[in-house]
Amino acid sequence: MTGAFQVVAHRGNSSVAPQNTLAAFEAAWRAGADSIELDVQLTADGEVVVIHDDTLDATTDGSGRVDGLPLADVRAVDAGSWFAPAYAGQRVPTFAEVVDLLVTRPGIDLLLEVKGDWGPDDVRKVTEPVLRAGLADRVIGQSFWPSTVASLQKVAPDLRRGLLVERSSDDLLATCAELGVMTCNPAGTVLLEQPGLVAALHDAGLEVMVWTLNEPEQWALALEVGVDAVITDRPDRLRGWLSGN
Repeated sequence: MTGAFQVVAHRGNSSVAPQNTLAAFEAAWRAGADSIELDVQLTADGEVVVIHDDTLDATTDGSGRVDGLPLADVRAVDAGSWFAPAYAGQRVPTFAEVVDLLVTRPGIDLLLEVKGDWGPDDVRKVTEPVLRAGLADRVIGQSFWPSTVASLQKVAPDLRRGLLVERSSDDLLATCAELGVMTCNPAGTVLLEQPGLVAALHDAGLEVMVWTLNEPEQWALALEVGVDAVITDRPDRLRGWLSGN
């Protein structure tokens, strides 16, 4: 087996706290995660908030599309009670709150997933706060949308970038090279379906951060094929598992 990989907390420590909330991010930090993974979306008035789904329905007591509501309405909903009563009153975080958290919580990085097709002007709403706070060396911007990764490349060429993929393709390496990414991050199923992909990406000078692996047998396979990081809902358990391997 190869050396241990980094532990990335998927939407924070989302097995013990409501996903994509400050409570989940704090729990990830306390669990010893190397990095927090989170998702950002734009509100109707162009503000950046941290939520995975396009709508509020699944993870808050509100409803409606995030991009159809102003920031004030998105911030008014409860993003914690659905998970457990103890988390009542958790809010959908703003990206500014995440930047503040990183500044005050040294030792943990950010894997920032930009959801959807963002142009350069919108992308600056996340890159500029990161750069102003002096966090460039602790943040990787990633997306499933090559156009969004290209916007990151254009507005903040020195900020590290990643491309998220559900499966490999014949032009994957060329796409990664064109976008200037430093990591290509595939779904965990790819480890089973295309066991040679990790080596091919490494040979191309790319890192590999695989998502979302929550079981020991999956972690063992990731360790065997030599991924650079595992994105998991269970960073505390994964950290403990790694300490025994």
